[in-house]
Amino acid sequence: MLELRPNCECCDKDLPPESSEAMICTFECTFCADCADNVLGGACPNCGGDFARRPVRPAALLAKYPASTKRILKAEGCAPVRAA
Repeated sequence: MLELRPNCECCDKDLPPESSEAMICTFECTFCADCADNVLGGACPNCGGDFARRPVRPAALLAKYPASTKRILKAEGCAPVRAA
C-alpha cells in the first residue's frame, strides 16, 4: 500500500492525500508536479526513475488506511539528475 507522503521532497509543498499534484517514482519518492516537471525534468533525483501521478485513496478508506505524516525534505535541495 502506498504511504501517501504529505509533502514535496523538493519545495516542502503540502500534498494531502486527495492532491492531484502529487507525483511519485517507483520508490514512492514524492514531489509536486511543478518540481517534478520544472526543477527535476521528469526524473527522480533519488533513483533516476520517472514520475507518475500518485493515485488518490478514496476518502472512505483513509480512516482505516491513513496517509503518512512523516515529512521528507531533501536537505541538500533538489537538482536534476545528470545523464552519465
